Amino acid sequence: MTSSIWTEKYRPSTFEEVKGQTEIVEKVKAFVETGNMPHLLFSGPAGVGKTTLSLVIAKQLFGENWRQNTLELNASDERGIDIIRVKVKDFARTRAIGDVPFKLIYLDESDALTKEAQQALRRTMENFTKTCRFILSCNYSSKILDPIQSRCAVFRFKPLSESEINQVIDRVAKEEELEVGKEERKALFEVSEGDCRRLENVMQSCAVINKNITAELVYSMASVAKPKEVKDLLEDAAKGKFMDSRKKLLDLMLNYGLSGLDVIKQMQKEIWNLALDDRKKVELVDKCGEVEFRMVEGSDEYIQLESFLAFIVMVGSR
Repeated sequence: MTSSIWTEKYRPSTFEEVKGQTEIVEKVKAFVETGNMPHLLFSGPAGVGKTTLSLVIAKQLFGENWRQNTLELNASDERGIDIIRVKVKDFARTRAIGDVPFKLIYLDESDALTKEAQQALRRTMENFTKTCRFILSCNYSSKILDPIQSRCAVFRFKPLSESEINQVIDRVAKEEELEVGKEERKALFEVSEGDCRRLENVMQSCAVINKNITAELVYSMASVAKPKEVKDLLEDAAKGKFMDSRKKLLDLMLNYGLSGLDVIKQMQKEIWNLALDDRKKVELVDKCGEVEFRMVEGSDEYIQLESFLAFIVMVGSR
């Protein structure tokens, strides 16, 4: 897990400060207030509050002793069976400091654990229930063994909504004395895609350049093309202006330093805003998937993007 300085600075310490995931927060808060809770499994995309909520749980349970009673491991770095057998087991078998009868082990990116490590974890969860509780965090719960999932209360996180992202922007802008207008807020939401950590990273990068954040600066710092520019080149292709759209594509990739995968993902979003009938849009989205697959498999990015523009010309001329 990577975090910016701002991400750590604005990380909540209480349940009330956590933005988004209201239902999950309420249920977890109820567990903590009783002084007891089951093992937890948090799944969902990056930057939506899984690690933040886990640390809030630790702080609310243990107070000043939360660091001594909490073991935080990133499973993508330490994912072998020895970590589970030695480090985790040694921590789990000792008693907690304070009134709470159990310690807390937080395994970030636990879907990166090997199958053998997960089997060892399963036994550890069984044997040390009295002295330890686990919080497992992952992007894909399907990669966690069923026996482990059945031992946990599973909570599925979702990306933050635009209103929730705006609350984060308001707080950061006030604390850091930044000027963020309506257009800039929309740009920040578009580039972050509901990822709070990405939002704060982009805002921090922009603030270094200028305290008055502009939409142009947001797209530049996020290495994302303006949606209007992407839409323009797609419209040119749909109107049969292949050479014009090809030139705009090249300028876009050079000016923003975009990879082919970045471009095709933005194209896919803007296809739905084109003045074409739904059937043609579906054809283009289907072709998008094929082009992206070929690029992932190692095809030349620019040739694939040119072929996609040529396909748009043919679909648009029908």
